[in-house]
Amino acid sequence: MMKPSKPPIDTALVREIAKLLSESDLTEIEVEQDALRIRVVRTPAAVTIAAPAQGYAPAHAAPSAPAEAAPLAATTDFSKHPGVLSSPMVGTAYRASEPGAPAFVELGAVVKEGQTVLIIEAMKTMNAIPAPHAGTVTRILVENGQPVEYGEPLIVIE
Repeated sequence: MMKPSKPPIDTALVREIAKLLSESDLTEIEVEQDALRIRVVRTPAAVTIAAPAQGYAPAHAAPSAPAEAAPLAATTDFSKHPGVLSSPMVGTAYRASEPGAPAFVELGAVVKEGQTVLIIEAMKTMNAIPAPHAGTVTRILVENGQPVEYGEPLIVIE
């Protein structure tokens, strides 16, 4: 008696499902098609990797940007500015490594390419955000503890 053959696994489909899982807040995706069933699960351990030793209290964080820069940032669109550093991810922006620590950069600071200018916390992981090029910080468009979206302008370096 012959055993029924298993359907071939579409590795491209598995990769696409895994990509959907990693780009969303989902913890599990299951797809069933004919005799093929694929289930991809994100383990809780992946979320807790590189958790900070000391958390932030964003609700109590004081704005670090100069007062004169805030109104300008609210009314000016910096998204197409040639020196803008945009957020590479969704998360919470912090201008210092921990509460009470000095900011990575201040207005007017000269930065080198690759120098950390702020961090973004995403999924309990602190991600250092480097300067894309050398220059002078002319605008700081986010406050400490501010939620940021993908592509949102953070800092202008000219």
